[in-house]
Amino acid sequence: MPTILKPVVSQWYRHLNKGQQFYVTALDEEEGTVELQHFDGDLEEMDIDDWHAIAVEPIEQPEDWTGPVDDIERDDLGYSETDMTSQDWQEPLEEKGEPVEGEEEERREE
Repeated sequence: MPTILKPVVSQWYRHLNKGQQFYVTALDEEEGTVELQHFDGDLEEMDIDDWHAIAVEPIEQPEDWTGPVDDIERDDLGYSETDMTSQDWQEPLEEKGEPVEGEEEERREE
C-alpha cells in the first residue's frame, strides 16, 4: 500500500509493514531524496519515489524519543520534575523480586 503522504521534516512515522519508528531529518526536493533517522539511530536516505512506495503513517513523537539522538543533555529534555527527592537518595535500597533459594533464610537470621 503506497503512501501519498509528503514527508515532513521532524515528523515521526511508523512503517506499517515493519512496525519501525523513524523521523524525517531532511528533505531535498531538488535531489528528490528523503533522509530518515530510525529510532535506533541508523540513518537512511531514500529517493522520493521509494518513499511513496512504502506504507507509512504519521505518529506522535515517542515518549522516549531520545533513542536516535547522540548528544542530548538532560536539561534539553524539558523535564522539570522527577519522581525522586533528596530524601529518596538517602533511603536504603529495597530488594525487589523473588528471593533466591537460601536468601530468605539468611534474611531471617539477620
